[in-house]
Amino acid sequence: MIVRQKMKRPTHLMIGGLVAMGFDASGRSLLTVSHSGRAVFAVETWQRVAHDTALAYPDEGVAIGIGPIEGKQVAVLSRDENKERIEMHSPEGSLHLVGESDGISVS
Repeated sequence: MIVRQKMKRPTHLMIGGLVAMGFDASGRSLLTVSHSGRAVFAVETWQRVAHDTALAYPDEGVAIGIGPIEGKQVAVLSRDENKERIEMHSPEGSLHLVGESDGISVS
């Protein structure tokens, strides 16, 4: 018998140069945008499931998904010179994310 355990929620996702982050419409994927490209994390496990090094910054609060959310428009919150820290909750409200230049803290 195989017993599957949910992975422990991490305290920090290392993403250097974080620019923006947002959940896809289902809430199962987190899209991140950095100065090193875009990445998608599976929320259930927090494993990175896609990465693209091509620079594709958000436009008017929207970034384009890659991997399992390829081509989908994802609403994102962005950091800039006036907003060093961004905070958001998952769509269902169970997770609190804080994004800073070195990554995302999850609680």
